[in-house]
Amino acid sequence: EVTRECLELGIEQVCPSNTLGDIGHVIQQHAEKHGFSVVRDFAGHGVGVEFHEPPQVLHYGQPGTGVSIQENMIFTIEPMINMGSFECRVLGDGWTAVTVDGELSAQWEHTLLVTESGVEILTA
Repeated sequence: EVTRECLELGIEQVCPSNTLGDIGHVIQQHAEKHGFSVVRDFAGHGVGVEFHEPPQVLHYGQPGTGVSIQENMIFTIEPMINMGSFECRVLGDGWTAVTVDGELSAQWEHTLLVTESGVEILTA
């Protein structure tokens, strides 16, 4: 539930004049307020000609930092929230990520289009 709330709070920050740091900040604050940690090894990303491209959308950080959000940008917000440490490792299959301390983790994701008045969720 907290991970879904983190995603929703991050989406609320998406509008021209805000920054990607504003998104990361609200996600980190909400997760940590509830005793959880934010994974640093994975991030959201821009979507364009390639599916994974800049800018990187961190799910932690300081408000007012990072790339300025502009109309017509398309990017993902996909917070990964852990019960224990924020640290993860990738298993030998090169794909499966697990927490280093064996605690549970949850992730939610949406792809977003920045509009003049805010945001359109493309994956809803």
